[in-house]
Amino acid sequence: MSIALNSLRAVAYAIVTSPYIFILIIFAIMFHRQNKRVVMMQKMIIGDKLHSSFELTMSQVVFGILGGIIGSIMLSYLGVTFDENTSIELVFLISIFLVIMNPRFICFSYSAAILGFISILLEIMREMYNVDVKSLSFLNIDVVALMTLIAILHFVEGILVMVDGSKGSIPIFTKKDNRIIGGFALKRYWALPVAVALIVNSSMYSLNDVISIKNWNTLLSPSTPFSIIRNAAIFLMPFYGVIGYSSITFTKTKREKSISSGIMIMIYSVLLFIFARLAILNIFFKLFVVIFAPVAHEAMLYVQRYKEVNENPKYVSDERGMMVLEVAPNSPAYDMGIKSGDLLIEVNHQKIFKEDDIIKTIREASNIAWFKIKRATGKLEEIRYKNMNNSKKLGIVFVPTSVPDESVVVKLDSNRFQEVLDKLKGNDK
Repeated sequence: MSIALNSLRAVAYAIVTSPYIFILIIFAIMFHRQNKRVVMMQKMIIGDKLHSSFELTMSQVVFGILGGIIGSIMLSYLGVTFDENTSIELVFLISIFLVIMNPRFICFSYSAAILGFISILLEIMREMYNVDVKSLSFLNIDVVALMTLIAILHFVEGILVMVDGSKGSIPIFTKKDNRIIGGFALKRYWALPVAVALIVNSSMYSLNDVISIKNWNTLLSPSTPFSIIRNAAIFLMPFYGVIGYSSITFTKTKREKSISSGIMIMIYSVLLFIFARLAILNIFFKLFVVIFAPVAHEAMLYVQRYKEVNENPKYVSDERGMMVLEVAPNSPAYDMGIKSGDLLIEVNHQKIFKEDDIIKTIREASNIAWFKIKRATGKLEEIRYKNMNNSKKLGIVFVPTSVPDESVVVKLDSNRFQEVLDKLKGNDK
C-alpha cells in the first residue's frame, strides 16, 4: 500500500506544484487549440459540433492524469527503477525532437530504441574494449528498466485509446473502386504525469522525499542487483510524457476502431514487457528488445493499414439507399433516433437515391414525415416524425453517391487510396 500511496503523492506533486502545473497548463492550451480546429471541422461537415472544445480538452487532461496514476503505480509495483545519474528524461526529450521531424514518431518506442541502442553501444565499448567515456555516462541507461517503462506506457495508452480515442472524430470521404466511401479521422493526445523511481545514494534528498530500499516491496526485483543498492533509497521523480493516437477508419465504426486499436497496443505492450524482462539475461536480449520495440510497432501499424485497404468499407451508399455516416446532436434526425450506420431507404414511401431526393420530399410533405430505415443490425424500421421544421437542417451526414463541384469533400482517385490512408492516418495505433 505504501508503494501506491507514494506513487499517488508523486503524481499529485506533478499536478499541483510549480513548475509542473505550468507544464500541464501549456499542454491543456495546446490541446484546446487543436480541439477548436476539430470542432470547426465538425461544424463544417456535420453542421454542428459533437462535443465542445472545452469538453474535448478536459477529457484529455482528466484521462491523461488517470493514465499517469495507473502507469506510475504499475511501474512502482513492478520495481522499475533508474540510477539517479541516468538521464531518463532524455526519452521524453528525444520524443519531442522526433515529433518535430514527423508527428507519427511521437510514440516512445522510437525514442527509447534510440536511447537504448546508444546505451548498449557504450556497454559494449566498456565491457569488450575497456573504453569508458566518462562524459557520456549519463547515457548509460538500464535497458531492462527502460523498455519495461515503455511497455507500461503503451499498456496505459491502450486503455486511453479504448476509453477516449473515439472522441473528436471528423467524418471523411474518399473514393475506392469507383465508389464514394465514408469514414472517420481520429486524433487524440494525452499528457501523462508519470512518477519514475530513481535509486539515490547521494545526500541531496531529504528523508521526507526518499523511501528506504528495504521498504520497496515490489512484485519484481529491480534489474539493478540488490548487492549494489543495499544502502540506497528510492526517490519518485515526476515527468510529463505525451501519448498520441491518430488513425482513420473506413471499415469500422469510430468506437470499434478505437477499441481494436487499443487492444492491439496492449498486446504489443505485453510482448514488449516479456522481451524487456528477458533482457536481464544478456546483452543480446537487450539488443533484441531495442530492435523489437520500433519494428513491432511499425508492424502493428502496417497490419492496421492493410486491413483498412483490403476489408470491405462500412459506410457506402448504393441502390438500396443513403448511408448515414454521422448525426448531429440535438438535430431532428437525432431526436428521431437515426444513428451512424443506418441506411435511409425511403422518405414518405418514396425511394431515396441521393440527398436532394430527401430534401425535395420533405419540402413537399406536410408537417409529418415517414422515414424507412435499415439499421446496422439489418432490422427495418419506419419512423414517424411530427412537426417537421422545414427550415431546420435534418442533421445527417450522408455518404454521397457523387461529389458536387462545390463541396468540402475532396475528390480522390481510387488508385490513390493507400496514399490517402497514409496521409490522413499519420500514426495509426
